[in-house]
Amino acid sequence: MSNFLMLPILLPMFIGTLLIFFAKKHKLQRVIAGTAAIAQLGVAIYLGYIVYVDASQIITLEVGDWSAPFGIVLVADMLATMMVLLSSIVGVVCLFFAFKTIHSEREKFYFYPFYFFLLTGVNGAFLTGDLFNLFVFFEVMLIASYVLIVHGGTGYQLRESFKYVVMNMVASAFFLVGLALLYATTGTLNMADLAERVQVMGQEGILNVIAIVFLFVFGAKGALFPLYFWLPKSYYGPPAAISALFGGLLTKVGIYAIIRMFTLIFIHNTGFTHTIILALAGATMFFGVLGAVSQFDFKRILSYHIISQVGYMVMGLGIYTQLALAGAIYYIAHHIIVKSALFLFAGATEKITGTTDLKKMGGLLKTHPWVGWLFFISAMSLAGIPPLSGFFSKFALILSAIQEQSYVIVTVALVVGILTLFSMMKIFMYAFWGEPTIPVEKVNRKEMFSLLRPIIPLVALTVCLGFFAEPVFQYSLGVADQILDPANYVNAVLGSK
Repeated sequence: MSNFLMLPILLPMFIGTLLIFFAKKHKLQRVIAGTAAIAQLGVAIYLGYIVYVDASQIITLEVGDWSAPFGIVLVADMLATMMVLLSSIVGVVCLFFAFKTIHSEREKFYFYPFYFFLLTGVNGAFLTGDLFNLFVFFEVMLIASYVLIVHGGTGYQLRESFKYVVMNMVASAFFLVGLALLYATTGTLNMADLAERVQVMGQEGILNVIAIVFLFVFGAKGALFPLYFWLPKSYYGPPAAISALFGGLLTKVGIYAIIRMFTLIFIHNTGFTHTIILALAGATMFFGVLGAVSQFDFKRILSYHIISQVGYMVMGLGIYTQLALAGAIYYIAHHIIVKSALFLFAGATEKITGTTDLKKMGGLLKTHPWVGWLFFISAMSLAGIPPLSGFFSKFALILSAIQEQSYVIVTVALVVGILTLFSMMKIFMYAFWGEPTIPVEKVNRKEMFSLLRPIIPLVALTVCLGFFAEPVFQYSLGVADQILDPANYVNAVLGSK
């Protein structure tokens, strides 16, 4: 059964390689890619199920039978499998949206192969049990993202993606520095082994410095304050299917790595590390939402919102209680779903109106009511209006902050919530309210529903995450319990050492 852990990595890697040979036959590429994405989703669901029903709820695989901590180890716990499942959901939805919106000329330039290579890196980052392979999977993911972010080759994409590439290369260089320092200090890069050795050595001096190096690295990749400057313009340029994939997934890989490092390894000086994380969370939330409020472009507002909402996720880690971490886990699941949906709505409205400039839109509620009301549900979920999923995840985070008497972060979170609602209403009022900018008789309803079909499952999921908040929150509490007790992870990986 443990060999099953390889499938979320090997399947997209194999399909990506296969699709290279059919790069000029876009119809065949669509058939292979669509079938593989659905199969990938099935694998992720089954993996999540077998981990959930397993007694320890952690499954490991020692690749090549080299035992940990010396060999490569894959680890699937509740957090990792949840992230693999979410990446598979977003992967399949964005792919089917791309079928409807990506120009055939772009399809011929290896769009689908790099799409699957990106998923290979994302899933590998979630499942790996050692830091060197985390670096490798990060690089696989980033190389694929470099290609996808400039795919189409417009001047804007090339100019803005340069900052994205440079920022990530700097972060990768610091990643290597952090690995070298950590290996020189502890003699291992296996995460479970590191957890034990850092506990024995005590997290002082150089280990605190190394912790901050890794916080910088993953903070840059996750767009934490003040390292987020590359994100808004980089995510604005690509087609909506790619922006949705990036907006939903890529920053979460950095956030996942921060959560893993600071709940498993660097947990012995939380007064230092987690206080910094909490301060960064507040600054990220506040400055991110200010950027969103100042914009009048559909995709730019959504891009800035990614930054502010990343702050909510690390806020839970900074508070570092069971309730706070459960709120952060819930928020990550909610945000991956709803943010991907909102970027796809931006793509749908751009397809209809030919622009993402809010000042050039209007009246879509009269010409495309389904687009308008489904967007409204997603926007309210993002803003945290009950009974949608954004409300319950934010409520848990704010309640945990009140319990810990962190009133400053509570104030920031509430203010950011109000400004998020304001900016989402701005999109709704400009794009969907008022008089239509396109004649009703020109509306192609068949085309409209073909655009909506991939988005509807995401909207349904965000509604379900809200209406079934109790079981979702119980699962999040289970994840929080598991990651707050590193002995579970260590015993699962090193139990036979």
